[in-house]
Amino acid sequence: MSDEYADTYADVDEDDPNRRDDADDDGLDDDDADPNTVTAASARSVLEYLAKSVVDDPDGVRVEVTDGRPVTLEVHVSEGDMGRVIGKRGRVANAIRTVVRAAAARDGVDVDIEFVD
Repeated sequence: MSDEYADTYADVDEDDPNRRDDADDDGLDDDDADPNTVTAASARSVLEYLAKSVVDDPDGVRVEVTDGRPVTLEVHVSEGDMGRVIGKRGRVANAIRTVVRAAAARDGVDVDIEFVD
């Protein structure tokens, strides 16, 4: 191999030429969690988006994340908007829960959604 290609092939695995040695090198051990990541980030942002879309006062929507098993997402809305978020017979709330749980699957976590007065 010539010296001009030495840097290109220096990190190729000998057993599998298609796999690079640094393919999973994110700087963290597999057991360590990244301290800068937000738990259930996709689920939280989807929940916030859906709640703000349903209520009259989108600025009054607040979502709190409580770590645990499962992760709890608490939705706080303005005083007159709780009925809009819950809907008739809880249908809107159940629909929001279904969509947010699907987003949480992307994060690899289980979530519970609570609508708090």
